[in-house]
Amino acid sequence: MSIRVTPRGTRGRGFPRVLMKVFKLFGGQQIRTYRRDGGQSASKRMGFPVVLVTTRGAKSGESRTTAVAGFRDGENAWLVIAALAGAARHPAWFLNMAKHPDEIWLEVGHERFRVRGESLEGSERTEALARIAAISPRIGAYQEKTDREIPIVRLIRETA
Repeated sequence: MSIRVTPRGTRGRGFPRVLMKVFKLFGGQQIRTYRRDGGQSASKRMGFPVVLVTTRGAKSGESRTTAVAGFRDGENAWLVIAALAGAARHPAWFLNMAKHPDEIWLEVGHERFRVRGESLEGSERTEALARIAAISPRIGAYQEKTDREIPIVRLIRETA
């Protein structure tokens, strides 16, 4: 099991640097609010389930926490989609996962635990994207905005 980085796209939604800075500021507030209320307000506001993913930075080596869409996939697994709203590039949290696959933590509600990730491919990825799109049509439509294959990663809870 591993996390495969698909090639970067040639087209997709762009993000001006100033907008990315605003997202970073908002992200810190979103994480604090998530931890306070177990993600209830974030999920309601975003219109899809939200989880927190903590990784080690691919370049910095520092711990990084990001709020992402997280869809339950059975008893001890969640699907996260590295969409970045249909951008041509991958989100940093996904690249961090791929670089340090043994250092991924997931927060669901008020619970935090270590997970291992595996990239979904082929029909398994297609079926997962359809399930995600049924819950959140907005996220499902991101694939149409880019020529990059948007990665979907299954995060599986590690047992002691």
